[in-house]
Amino acid sequence: MMNFAWIALVPALPLLAALLIAGLHLAGPARGERGEALTARVTLAAAGAAFLLLLGLDVSALVAGAPGQVDVADWFASGDFRLPLSFTLDNLSLGFGTLVGFIALVTLKFSVSYMHREAGFHRFFIGMNLFVAGMLLIVLAGNAGLAFVGWELAGVSSWMLIGYAFERDTATLNAQRAFLTNRIGDAGFLLAIALAFLWMGGLDWNTMSHAAARLPTLYVGLIGFGFVTAALAKSAQVPFSPWIARALEGPTPSSAIFYGAVMVHAGVYLVIRLETVLIHTPGVMALIAALGLITALYGWLVGMVQTDVKSGLLFATLTQVGLMFLACGLGLFQLAAWHMALHATWRAWQFLAAPSYMHLLNATTTPPAPAWMRNCPRLYTAALQRFWLEPLADRLLTRPTQGLAHDMRAVDDNVISRLVGMPAAQSAAALLDARDNSATVVRGRGLAGGLLVWLAGRLGDFEQRLVLQGGGGKLAEGMRRLGDWLKWVEGLLEQPRYLLLMMMATLVVIL
Repeated sequence: MMNFAWIALVPALPLLAALLIAGLHLAGPARGERGEALTARVTLAAAGAAFLLLLGLDVSALVAGAPGQVDVADWFASGDFRLPLSFTLDNLSLGFGTLVGFIALVTLKFSVSYMHREAGFHRFFIGMNLFVAGMLLIVLAGNAGLAFVGWELAGVSSWMLIGYAFERDTATLNAQRAFLTNRIGDAGFLLAIALAFLWMGGLDWNTMSHAAARLPTLYVGLIGFGFVTAALAKSAQVPFSPWIARALEGPTPSSAIFYGAVMVHAGVYLVIRLETVLIHTPGVMALIAALGLITALYGWLVGMVQTDVKSGLLFATLTQVGLMFLACGLGLFQLAAWHMALHATWRAWQFLAAPSYMHLLNATTTPPAPAWMRNCPRLYTAALQRFWLEPLADRLLTRPTQGLAHDMRAVDDNVISRLVGMPAAQSAAALLDARDNSATVVRGRGLAGGLLVWLAGRLGDFEQRLVLQGGGGKLAEGMRRLGDWLKWVEGLLEQPRYLLLMMMATLVVIL
């Protein structure tokens, strides 16, 4: 009989594969077309091993019964607070986890040929491995804290692959839209985690389930609302729907596994996992049902006027996921679970076949919108404009964020640089612009970028005032070289590929 503690290896294997590919790429073996075979072998070996482990655990569960909660080790403990590295192995998690592992393996195998000779081949597979690790963590996690780590891994990898063609402004802007929208959901997730620990005494699903029966409805409702907000954002339900259409900017395999098969169902899975908590909150259940119904109608109407295959499939997916939320809101959680599994399998195949779908259907054009819609000009126009949700989201989220970044850059150039004794034209950001005009994606923007530019400015001021004017000699020469080296490092860190590497390293430290 298999030891269920092996479950920890299932999400760890694709995570290790991502780190190994990144290391091999930096070291040299996994670069260019010659390194594609090595990257593919590492990826498929990790995905295949994780899938086989899941099958072994399934067989063991069938023979001896699913163990439920499995504690592998203590992840974090302080005083009375204990957060274990735990996994929930029941029919829901093992069933959907095996499905995720299977779809991931098929999609990765498809991607090896599909992405052949692409300039970002290795970067693509780093992102895909991170995503698989994140989704397996979401599905198998035994507590909300570990599930949140998977939630963030899936979100970061989604941002990476939507912005895959980062040299194009459209790709980076669409990645930014998706990133900002999902941060709202993440805020809800974090709020729910904090309130669950405060009022329920723990983050394990079982602990939360038992505590929900004795807590006041208001407390349970607030916790449920936080989790449901995260679920609605991740599954692109109204009012969070606009980001998912922009997410098609990524390569077709990532669209298949993200928005057709797996990630778009992550919110549904979270709601089903919290069934025993949500049934105590009638108001939240009603909200789930209402937004699910609205999203289903939205996806159905907008999907009728789409003229390309992937967009049509995407809005069909929104319709089906909306129906799953409607079923959950009505208390039909088991029906939603079966619907989720069947839809994920079917839609994955459709998205992978999207590039040749017209040929498979022997069609030359997409069918027009139905006559009843064309005869209603206002409804037809609203559907074509996607009910104006996208410009509304841009006005409320994207533009304010871009404005804040622009203002921070202006403060850096016109205030901070002058305070440290550097004219605005000689700031580190300006020097970087003059040296590398091709780096138009990430150049000292946001909090991290601003801090790097400020640090470079302070080091430059120290070098100029305390060393170069203080006597020269070997110390001055050494400090000058150190300053040049730090500016070179800063330039590297502001490039997208190194920024992504730093983000992955941060996630490793968190884990």
